[in-house]
Amino acid sequence: MKAFIINRYGKKENLQSAEIAEPVLRANDVLVQVHAASVNVLDSKIKNGDFKLILPYKPPITLGHDVAGIVIKVGLGVTQFKTGDEVYARPADHRIGTFAELIAINENNVALKPRNLSMEEAASIPLVGLTAWQALVEKANVKKGQRVFVQAGSGGVGTFAIQLAKHLGATVATTTSAGNIDLVKSLGADIVIDYRNEDFETILKDYDIVLNSQDTKTLEKSLRILKPGGKLISISGPPDPSFAEEIKTPWFMKFIVQLLSAGVRKKAKRLNVSYSFLFMRAEGTQLGQITSLIDAGIIKPVIDKVFPFEQTNEAMGYVETGRAKGKVVIKIK
Repeated sequence: MKAFIINRYGKKENLQSAEIAEPVLRANDVLVQVHAASVNVLDSKIKNGDFKLILPYKPPITLGHDVAGIVIKVGLGVTQFKTGDEVYARPADHRIGTFAELIAINENNVALKPRNLSMEEAASIPLVGLTAWQALVEKANVKKGQRVFVQAGSGGVGTFAIQLAKHLGATVATTTSAGNIDLVKSLGADIVIDYRNEDFETILKDYDIVLNSQDTKTLEKSLRILKPGGKLISISGPPDPSFAEEIKTPWFMKFIVQLLSAGVRKKAKRLNVSYSFLFMRAEGTQLGQITSLIDAGIIKPVIDKVFPFEQTNEAMGYVETGRAKGKVVIKIK
């Protein structure tokens, strides 16, 4: 089958078009014919080698963390899906590879595709949807009337998180550039800060939750806008000891992670707020709950561009510019 792979880590490395073996189907797997995949910053970070310690993939690697397609075969132990089902998923770590014509995925990481979405729209959802869900529902337990600050509101995670936080009853603040203010307002943002001309730290105060996706300086400022007992959940790091425990890293990695996050955890404690790192996980049940919100019209996908399969490198390059509004999708079939 056709796929886009990397043969070595590196920022200057391009994905290579290649013919690779079809995936081997395990007992609890579904074999999905990929119709569309979407590109995430995570794909670039893995290609660059940024996550070699956390996710030690051995090249050659087929990238791609989001998929929408049709089940064409099921393993002997599969009970939730059948051949012909239209599905979408974020495959588990170490089983990624949606920049390909076929992918085998454990059925527990798969959900039926939202009825009212195209394959391209559905492929834009899983990683960012699960990230926002695990941050705002699972970790933060957002309640009606709380105040939530979502950074980078026009990005992939941001466009989804704004809609989800609003649905949960929160007042939502976000940052974006002037050209995207109307977009984030249309998604439900109540307070919009033009990050080029305004400093959110001087505008926001006593927030319950921050979803942090930016650099260290922004993270430290974000701690200061939280009220006592507030929660900062970061998807951009640094990783914390709880995360190291979750992924069962060796002792020396736990020590490194503890050192990496020591500063921010100390600052959070001094301010009487909490800091946690989120590296989202594949989760079909949660994706099914997201499907219900999409089918009800509560959450809508935001797509910037759709690239043909042969332009996968161009799609990656566009995401790496940081200018995409919402998601960038690759149409494979």
